[in-house]
Amino acid sequence: MSSTAAPASTPTIAYTFARHLTTTPSPPSERARLMVDPGFGRVFTDHMALIDWTADAGWTGHRVVPRAPLQMDPAAAVLHYGQEIFEGIKAFRHADGSVWTFRPEANAALFVVSARRMAMPELSSADFLGSLEALVQVDADWVPDSDEASLYLRPFMFASEAFLGVRPARAMAYVLIASPVGPYFSGGVRPAPIWVAEDLRRAGPGGTGAAKCGGNYAASLLSQQEAYAEGCEQVCFLDAATGTNLEELGGMNVFVVLDDGSAATPRLTGTLLEGITRASVITLLRDGGHDVVERDVSLAEVRSGLADGRVVEAFACGTGAAVSPIGRLVGEGFDLTVADGETGPVTAAVRCQLTDIQYGRAEDRHGWMRRLV
Repeated sequence: MSSTAAPASTPTIAYTFARHLTTTPSPPSERARLMVDPGFGRVFTDHMALIDWTADAGWTGHRVVPRAPLQMDPAAAVLHYGQEIFEGIKAFRHADGSVWTFRPEANAALFVVSARRMAMPELSSADFLGSLEALVQVDADWVPDSDEASLYLRPFMFASEAFLGVRPARAMAYVLIASPVGPYFSGGVRPAPIWVAEDLRRAGPGGTGAAKCGGNYAASLLSQQEAYAEGCEQVCFLDAATGTNLEELGGMNVFVVLDDGSAATPRLTGTLLEGITRASVITLLRDGGHDVVERDVSLAEVRSGLADGRVVEAFACGTGAAVSPIGRLVGEGFDLTVADGETGPVTAAVRCQLTDIQYGRAEDRHGWMRRLV
C-alpha cells in the first residue's frame, strides 16, 4: 500500500535547481554491485545538490552537479571554528516503484533551529525540500528496493568564507549528498549493549546540544571509543548539570518501557536533540494506548527498575536505526540485562509500525510521507 496522505504526483519544487549532469554515470552493473552490500555511508550516488549564500546576495546558485570533491580555501572558517550543521533523512522505495521520504518538513524546521544556534543563515523550507526532490529525481536509480534498505540523504551547511577572525562567516555553502544504505542491523534487529558514560558529557546547559552540529558528535567520540573497548555498540550520556539523568545516545534518543505499559523518555531541556523519530515514536505509542511521559529519567531509577522488574524494555530511536532495542546497560561497576536476546513486544510493535509507514506497507494516517519521485 502506498502512503495515501501525501501528494499523488511528483512535486515541482525541484524546478528551481539547474541540472548539470555527469557525462560518466555509474554503469547499471556497477551500481547494482555496489548496492548489494553498501553498508552505511560508504557508497555514494553520482550527483550532489548545492546552494551558495553570501551576506550580500543571499541564497543563489541552486544546482545539481556531478558529485566531486569540494574546493575549499585552507582559511575557510569551518576548518578553524567549526561553524557547520547537518541533518539526516531517508528516502524509501515503495512496492509500486515510487520514492518517498519521511517528515522532511520537520527536518527543514530543525535545520533552521540548528542554523540559528550556530549563527548561520536560515535556509527556506522550499529550498531544503527542493534540494531533496532535485537530487533524488536525478539519482532515483540509486534508491534500493530491497527490504530495510533506503537512500540516506545528508544535507549540510558550512562556513566557506576565507577569514581567520572570530565572527559568523559571511559566506556559506549548502550541500546535499546521498548514499544507498542497507539494513542498519546486518544480522537482523537484536538488543544491543549500551555503555553509560558517567565521566564525559556530550553537551551542557546553554550549549549546542539541541543543534545538529559536528562538534556535539566529536565530543562523543572518546566515550564511543570507550564503549567499544567495553564490548558495547553505543554510548548513553548523562546530563551535564547533575550527572544523574539519561539524556541520549551518541546519535539517538532513548526510551524506557515500564511494567504497566507506559513509557518515559528524557524531556527536551535544550541539551539534547528534538529527534523527529522520537516525536513519531511518541505519537505511535500514544496511538497504541500507551501513556508516554517526557520527564527526567535518572540512571538510578533505571538501575533499580531493572532490578525489581519495574523497567521491562528500553530502546533507542533515530533516522539510521529507526527503533533499536537495548539489551544491556553497562557502566563502571554494573552490567544490567534489559532484554535477554529478545526484542520486547512494545519495542517490536512500534518499530514495525514506523517502518511499515515508511516503506508504504501501512496507511500513513498522520500524513508523514512526502513523494519525491
